[in-house]
Amino acid sequence: MPESKQIPREEGIEHTLDFLKEGYLFVSNRSHGFQSNIFETRLLGEPVICMRGEEEGQLFYDESKFRRDGAAPKRILKTLFGEGGVQTLDGEAHKHRKAAFMSLMSGDRLEEMRRLARERWEEALTRWERREEIVLYDEALTLLFKAACDWAGVPFRQNEAEEKAQMIRLMIESTSSISPNHWKGRRARTQAEEWIKELITDVREGKLHPREQTALYVFAWHRDLDGELLDTHTAAVEVLNIVRPIVAVAIYVDFTALAVHQHSSARERLASKDEQELKMFVQEVRRFYPFFPFVPARVRDGFTWNDYTFPKNRLVLLDLYGTNHHPDLWDNPEKFDPTRFQGWKESPFSFIPQGGGDYDYGHRCAGEWITVEIMKEGLDYLANRMTYGIPEQDVSYSFNDMPALPHSKMIMKHVTRK
Repeated sequence: MPESKQIPREEGIEHTLDFLKEGYLFVSNRSHGFQSNIFETRLLGEPVICMRGEEEGQLFYDESKFRRDGAAPKRILKTLFGEGGVQTLDGEAHKHRKAAFMSLMSGDRLEEMRRLARERWEEALTRWERREEIVLYDEALTLLFKAACDWAGVPFRQNEAEEKAQMIRLMIESTSSISPNHWKGRRARTQAEEWIKELITDVREGKLHPREQTALYVFAWHRDLDGELLDTHTAAVEVLNIVRPIVAVAIYVDFTALAVHQHSSARERLASKDEQELKMFVQEVRRFYPFFPFVPARVRDGFTWNDYTFPKNRLVLLDLYGTNHHPDLWDNPEKFDPTRFQGWKESPFSFIPQGGGDYDYGHRCAGEWITVEIMKEGLDYLANRMTYGIPEQDVSYSFNDMPALPHSKMIMKHVTRK
């Protein structure tokens, strides 16, 4: 039997501050130094194994070896994910809940999502034409909040859309924040859950009648493996697990605008409005720019892989950004080049901006197809359906901001329809 190898280990007793300073580059920086796709460090007082790469991704999504229960820090559950959501489940309970999400992802529903996004872009353009300048990120948050609620069957008052969109923004942006912003995110999470819990109750009491194909209907009436309705809190968490990620696509919309602005040669190919050209461009935005940095799991039972020992209950982080920029997987990974996706054979473990693995049964994001459809529609507007000026501004972004955004959030002047 081969002797186990020592996983490369970072010296020192605590590296959380380095993690916060380096952000998306934390794992890649050390992988370069160790010349290894796997190493061990210490974060928040406990040993953590960090990995990047295709084989490592395939290992990470092996549910016989890893579990999600107890993996995500409380600060993420209290802001981004919510407690009791599908991201924290394992085994049959996860497969059963994930099936409810996947039931929403039919071709017709994806087409509906894109149509609703188009309607909200048109509505927004009418407003923007009356203003001298806009901040795209702020506008995209509200635009996508409305489209998300339309699609999910969640009613809202038009005069509250901006306020509720900002509430969800706090949930998204406060995950890695230090107080007081983190506590603002927690309060926003509580407020959002209370809002959706009231709607769930109204559905169950017959006061509200969403369409059967919508998230509000599906999770109001979803039953667990014991045949029991979800409690209103958990049902609300899952409805928000539809609305929140759609609103978060505003980050990608902002980076799409940056890519259109900075990469004129790639933009020229979009004039044809060809669906494949649009898809290649948005896939490269998703690969190139930072979105989610890492995903966590814990070792289910101790095992050995490639002669490395993974102890039981050890926290493991898979580096999404580093895998999408891995030089062994991507030619010139730091070059923005949509044509790399021409004829690309999809891999569930090398291109993982929203997680990897299987859609139906694994922990890959159920809303990835929705993301691509929303981004294609937004790209068509930014490249082909509107004119605007980009004044001098700071469009750089910092890798220690999680999530990262262009610092100016993309200011646009004199927006008009083409």
